[in-house]
Amino acid sequence: MSRSHNESGASHRLLRVGENIRHALSEIFVRGDIRDPSLDGVSVTVTEVRCSPDLHHATVFVMPLGGAHAGDVVDGLNRCSKYIRGRLSHMVRMKYLPELKFTGDSSFGEADHIEQLLHSPHVAQDLIKGD
Repeated sequence: MSRSHNESGASHRLLRVGENIRHALSEIFVRGDIRDPSLDGVSVTVTEVRCSPDLHHATVFVMPLGGAHAGDVVDGLNRCSKYIRGRLSHMVRMKYLPELKFTGDSSFGEADHIEQLLHSPHVAQDLIKGD
């Protein structure tokens, strides 16, 4: 019997665990429990959590509101990852909670770039010729 996988190859279990961790991390960030100079007054959005198949590691994609100082925010979150993992252990029931690695989410920048390309004069010219 084959396992059920989605288009990216992750099982439903991995996706469910990632979403549970994402929601719990969002609650931790809203509470403002983390004390780091690079995170003071910064609103952080958790866009996605990808877990390894063995659930020992999780990559957390984050973006600060407005995208300003993303590198500093990611560095601050990685410095506080053990504290965040400890807070997370009280919110998510798992036998083993994965190690967290925070990284910046570049999908917003890519979406803006595609939007600019679609509205460029060269693409508009091709659309007019197609009609």
